[in-house]
Amino acid sequence: MSLPLAPPTQSPRSTLGIVVVGHGSREPAANAELEALVARWAASRPSGAAPMHDVTLGYVELARPLVADALVAAGARHDRVVALPLFLFAAGHVKNDLPLALDVARARQPRVRYEAARALGVSPALASLVWTRALAAAPELADAAEAAKTAVVVVGRGASDPDANGDFVKLVRLAGEGRTLAMCEPTFIGITRPLVDDTLDRVARCRPDRIVVVPYFLTAGRLLDKLRGQLDAFAARHPWIRTRLAAHLGADAALFGLMDERVSEATEGARPLECDGCQYRVPLPGRAAEVGGLKALLFSLRHGFTHAQARPHVHAHKAIAKHVLVCANADCADRGSVALIDELRRRIKDAGKKDAIKVTRTSCMGRCGEGPTMVVYPDGIWYRGVAPVDAGEIVQEHLLGDRLVARLVDNIMQ
Repeated sequence: MSLPLAPPTQSPRSTLGIVVVGHGSREPAANAELEALVARWAASRPSGAAPMHDVTLGYVELARPLVADALVAAGARHDRVVALPLFLFAAGHVKNDLPLALDVARARQPRVRYEAARALGVSPALASLVWTRALAAAPELADAAEAAKTAVVVVGRGASDPDANGDFVKLVRLAGEGRTLAMCEPTFIGITRPLVDDTLDRVARCRPDRIVVVPYFLTAGRLLDKLRGQLDAFAARHPWIRTRLAAHLGADAALFGLMDERVSEATEGARPLECDGCQYRVPLPGRAAEVGGLKALLFSLRHGFTHAQARPHVHAHKAIAKHVLVCANADCADRGSVALIDELRRRIKDAGKKDAIKVTRTSCMGRCGEGPTMVVYPDGIWYRGVAPVDAGEIVQEHLLGDRLVARLVDNIMQ
């Protein structure tokens, strides 16, 4: 059902509707926290601040309503709808899923003006909020001498998008700049490196008096629980270092101000979501066949089979026999998908098939909680719950022998 976070006006069609786009979680508590955060933002706006009469929330996955449905519902009430991605950085969900959802809404309601705001991104306001959270956890940081003996470690979720990871590192640098800290280090809880345990052990070798860990998460949830466990284990290994866990970002005036800014940018046409005009996401003249989603996948597959048959050119190559996609997003990475990718590649190389069978690391494949997930093309066979120890069987039976590994097949996705 649609989540009304601010009541619509009495007129049947008000000027502007906002659909806040969240990730979505299998944990009701995480979704409830996000809904409460957005409700507080909607309630915090002065009545005359902007012609925003209606705020709703849509999810990319794992919760309802989904983004496309929320956008269509908002379009039934408004002539203009802005999608505000409540994501810290622009990675796969913002660059792919949101533009595709906007395409669906525009096709169903062509008279409605749909626009996309930018993700929160690198912002001085959020850099200051990191420091605020660290200071609340360790008031001693207000003293420059104590700050010089303190290491601050900021933990990001991690993404398969290197641009998003680079933006996170930049923001951490801004958060620590000019603070007289001994160190201010970025690290990731999954998907990419450096990982939390490695960073904490490296920081410990510098012998700080204390380490303040700031979780750069919008809401609490499984990742925060995992981080607490990692810090407990670290404290047991290094009892001489005082370790403190700061609060996650959560609802805050700094965050609300940035959300206002992103909406204003979109409504004024100043800085729209760059990907919203990408030739692979909207049907531009002469490029309709390359629009994302299923069409892009089919285009890629067709290319693989026809490339070698085309007129020879400087980069001609043989078509590969099989293409294996393995999810390396947070949930699957936590369950061992990165090790699975390495093991698949090693066994394929040992079999002498590295030029015929490719293994690609992907972002979320929509099967969170049931991974690691992988799919084999052109066969179109999905597997779930694939552990690194299963790599040998997958390679020998399916990739080399064209026999399904029935116990791992994800029947829902066939």
